[in-house]
Amino acid sequence: MARKVKRRRPGKLDTAGKHAIFYARTVAAMPRVIVHYRNEMVRLIAEISMGSGALAMIGGTVVIVGFLTLFTGGTIAVQGYSSLGNIGVEALTGFFAAFINVRIAAPVISGIGLAATIGAGSTAQLGAMRVSEEIDALESMAIRAVPYLVTTRVLAGMIAIVPLYALAVIASFIASRFATVSIYGQSAGVYDHYFSTFLIPTDILWSFAQAILMALAVMAIHTYYGYHAEGGPVGVGVAVGRAVRSSLVAVVTITLLVSLAIYGHSGNFHLSG
Repeated sequence: MARKVKRRRPGKLDTAGKHAIFYARTVAAMPRVIVHYRNEMVRLIAEISMGSGALAMIGGTVVIVGFLTLFTGGTIAVQGYSSLGNIGVEALTGFFAAFINVRIAAPVISGIGLAATIGAGSTAQLGAMRVSEEIDALESMAIRAVPYLVTTRVLAGMIAIVPLYALAVIASFIASRFATVSIYGQSAGVYDHYFSTFLIPTDILWSFAQAILMALAVMAIHTYYGYHAEGGPVGVGVAVGRAVRSSLVAVVTITLLVSLAIYGHSGNFHLSG
């Protein structure tokens, strides 16, 4: 009498190993992509940055991240001026903007914007290709799917994040200054003095490094879930939801770990001036 063989469901350790192997393959394929798939990578950079079709003017990552950080910078100025004013030191709003925007607000908001735009779009694209068997068709033509579809998107995200994050930081600075000087009426000289005094150039460089690391994590997570989507259109939607949740956790985790690594010992901060 034949015995029924039960298929063991993959455990958490199996899933973690599957993630690790996929990410290792993605990173290992980067030299191949730079040599053989440069045109595809350039096309993806343009698509990621500016959007495509009718959404190019309102749905591109540039617009989304710009607006997110613009309003975040204004919120920081409003909260900072009100809170510091309660103890009579509202002149330090410039310090508050220089400190919070670079170290916390701009990186986190940019990471969230990446997950909601670039990441979710990549998951949906790869998921649609998987359920319609386009990925299988590529592999049947001896085209390596991971380098061509996954690594190109990861590299495009890491390259596109540099100008996008520069725009995000500038937008947050402008919004904070506008809210403090134009709305609350603080002297522009006072704001600029404390802002320039406490804005540390090395913090901005570390902030860019953090943004690039976030882009790597977000794109790797989203491409994984899109590449392994199953179950038809419904499965693609489920993959997008799981990818967004995972990437948001990754964004705040990277922020915590980078902050501990860079500022955990001394803080790189001196209250003077």
